[in-house]
Amino acid sequence: MIPERARRRVAEPTSSIEVIGEHSQFRLDLERIRFSPYFSRLSAVTQVIAQPGAGPLIHNRLTHSIKVTAVARAIAVGFADPASPGHDLAVEHGCDAVVVQAAASAHDLGHPPFGHLGERVLDRLARESLGLPDGFEGNAQTYRIIASLDVTETSPHGLNLTAAVRAATAKYPWTRFADAAALGTGPLPRGMRRSDGGPSGASGASGAAGAAGAAGASGGIEVAKFSAYDLDAADLAAARNGLPPFAQSLECSVMDLADDIAYSIHDVDDFYRAGLLSQGAVAREFRGWLDGSAALRDLDDEALVLRTAPPGAALEGLRRKLRHSDPWIADDEAFAEAVAVVAGDLVDGLLAIPFDGSIAAERALSSFTNRWINHLQSSVVPAPAGEARTGLVTLDRLAWHEVEVLKFLHRHFILDRADIALYQRGLSRVLTRAVKGLTAWVTDDVDRHRVPVRLKELVELATDGYAALRTERPEGVPVPAADDVLSLGVGRGVIDYVASLSDDQALAVSEAIDGRPDRLWDIGQNL
Repeated sequence: MIPERARRRVAEPTSSIEVIGEHSQFRLDLERIRFSPYFSRLSAVTQVIAQPGAGPLIHNRLTHSIKVTAVARAIAVGFADPASPGHDLAVEHGCDAVVVQAAASAHDLGHPPFGHLGERVLDRLARESLGLPDGFEGNAQTYRIIASLDVTETSPHGLNLTAAVRAATAKYPWTRFADAAALGTGPLPRGMRRSDGGPSGASGASGAAGAAGAAGASGGIEVAKFSAYDLDAADLAAARNGLPPFAQSLECSVMDLADDIAYSIHDVDDFYRAGLLSQGAVAREFRGWLDGSAALRDLDDEALVLRTAPPGAALEGLRRKLRHSDPWIADDEAFAEAVAVVAGDLVDGLLAIPFDGSIAAERALSSFTNRWINHLQSSVVPAPAGEARTGLVTLDRLAWHEVEVLKFLHRHFILDRADIALYQRGLSRVLTRAVKGLTAWVTDDVDRHRVPVRLKELVELATDGYAALRTERPEGVPVPAADDVLSLGVGRGVIDYVASLSDDQALAVSEAIDGRPDRLWDIGQNL
């Protein structure tokens, strides 16, 4: 008898499934993910800084995923210790370390070319140019890959993963048009926000990406982040059978927390290696807040964003944002302590000596990274019961603030740089050309017979999916009009195709479809 958590959408041969235990079935899932071409592709997808411009030691989506997996496994294994703060939760909800590893390995499969910039651009194009109501979202694309797009010999579509692993990948376990009105007037889960600006919203860089294209859900609530398109909503519902609505599984919560921990640290690693973090600029901001926090609190919000704002104004803006969005844990004393700790370790420590590639520099960076990872891994605690803004586990109050301050470095000192913004504007044109050019080709009655086979298959798969929504009418999922099925299928198929490209493939396809032969032969049979 197969346990419910280990069940798959499609029954598999007894020889490969029923003769092995639950734990081994989860390990089979982990192997299917790691052997997937979608997983291999992540080595050529940008994390934050593109590798060609910053060197091969900069993180990409694959190395990020590997490190998230290591952190997530350490947390889950730690819960087995009866003295661990998370032990009782693990006993109550189940927290298999292999499920956590599988979810962590899969969590970024849906990231498109060029990181979060690509996510924003594809969402805008999907909704505004292709008429896809639920647009594009990296987490939903991840779920679409494991449920529909990837392949295994035992299932017609998808990797046919167990329910536990599918549920654990769903950080935002709802669709873009979920009935969020049932949440009432209280705090909303991360990834949702009230149209009146009330406490809500997604955290981190991914939050900014999703919020750029938020679509209305219900009751004045907008959904910025979600883990399934309408096409895959029934699969997600089946995987989460028995879990509370809008709540992560414990294994998903561990993976989500590990993601935050890993990227808050290795972003600093990348920026230090690339020479993008100036000790002077960071010191000016951090010392400005530590020395002048009382005066900064007297400034209004508009004054904090002026070019003439005093040093520390951006950190003061972060303090106010956290108090507004996360009153369940935000605390002024903890924030001040976190700023002081990060300033001491970063400004007076790591950044005091520029990275020069020497053994001494590598040792200093390794010490910084290991110290912070170990500290944050050991700071995981059960979250307050019933708190919508967090999963079942979180970081203790000080560590939570430290992670927010570390992520601030990325947002404030890197993403707002004019040179990076200029480069990103160019990349957005690359994706726009690719999407619009491929859509025109697929719908060209004269020339569409020459469309790449994979693109044809993705369009057919999506079209069949929309047609199935009309016949099956799953609960809570909008039913498309008959006249819209083909156009929706084309739109979703093109988005699925472009989102599956590497950074270099996207550049090559965009140039080729624009009539530029420079990189034509780089594409080869990869279309």
